[in-house]
Amino acid sequence: MDLLSLRCFQAVARHQHISRAAEELRVAQPSVSRTIIRLEAELGTPLFDRQGRRIRLNERGAAFLARVERALAELDDARRELADAAGAGPGRVAVAAETLLQLSGVLSAFRALRPGVKVRLFQAPVDSMRQHLRSAEVDFAIASQPLAGPELRSVELVREEVWLAVPPGHRLAGRERVAVAELAAEDFVSTRAGHWQRALLERLFAREGLTPRVVCEGDEAAATPGLIGAGLGIGLMPAVARRALGDDGPVTWLRLDAPDCHRTLTLVWRKDAYLSPAARDFRRLAEEHLMPDAL
Repeated sequence: MDLLSLRCFQAVARHQHISRAAEELRVAQPSVSRTIIRLEAELGTPLFDRQGRRIRLNERGAAFLARVERALAELDDARRELADAAGAGPGRVAVAAETLLQLSGVLSAFRALRPGVKVRLFQAPVDSMRQHLRSAEVDFAIASQPLAGPELRSVELVREEVWLAVPPGHRLAGRERVAVAELAAEDFVSTRAGHWQRALLERLFAREGLTPRVVCEGDEAAATPGLIGAGLGIGLMPAVARRALGDDGPVTWLRLDAPDCHRTLTLVWRKDAYLSPAARDFRRLAEEHLMPDAL
C-alpha cells in the first residue's frame, strides 16, 4: 500500500468511474484497474461493488476512503508547510464556492496584497464542498447553506435578506409583501437542487405543506433576473441582487412574510488544516469584505 495506490483509490472513489479517474491521474485505464484490484487483495475485502462496467463505492470502501482522505490531507498539509518554511515560492490558495461571482470583491483585495500567489477556484454545490475540504483540495469553502461538523470551523461573512422577484405587470407587482401560501400556483425560476436558492425555496414551501412548481432550473444564478423579467416565472433573489439591479431593473421586488428568509455566507475550513500565511491573509480579507458582488 503506497501513496500512488491510495491516490488512485481516492480518484476512483470520487468519480465512481475507472476511465474518469484514469484521465485525472493521467495514466492508462488498465493500470488504474490493476491498482484497485491489488489494493482490495491487500486489504482482504472489496472496496467497490461492480455491475458490468459500472463501479460503486461500497460501505467498506466509504469507511476506508474517510481515513485515506484524512491521511492524504495531512501529508499535503505537511508538504505545504515545509514548502512555506523553506521559502519555496509564494504558494497557493484554493477556494470552493457555489457561484464564483461572489468572490470578486475579496479576490481583488487578495491579488493586490499577494500578487504572486496562485489562486484555484472550484464551483461546487454544498455537498461537494465537504468533499473538497476533506480531501484538502481546497483551503476554504464559501457556503450559502449550513456546512458544519466536528472537523470543520467557520465564520459568518454576511447575512442578507432574500426577496421575491416578479416580472413587471405580474399580479403581485403592486404589493409590498406576500405570504408563501399565496404563491402555491406560481411558476418559479430557480437553481438546480443543491444550490441555496432552491434549498431555501423548498424549505419555505415545506413549512406551509406545499411544493414549489419549478419550471426553469439551472446553475447560472446570474441569469435569474433576466428569465424572471422575460415572464418565465417568479423567483427568490438576495438583497445584493436588488442593490445591483436597482428598482428600475427587469424585475419588481416584494418581501416574503416568512421567518429566516435570508442567505448567510460562511467561510469554512478544516479544523486541523495547515493554513499558509497566504491562506490566513485570504481568511482575514474575506472577513473584512462583505463581497458586494455576490449573487
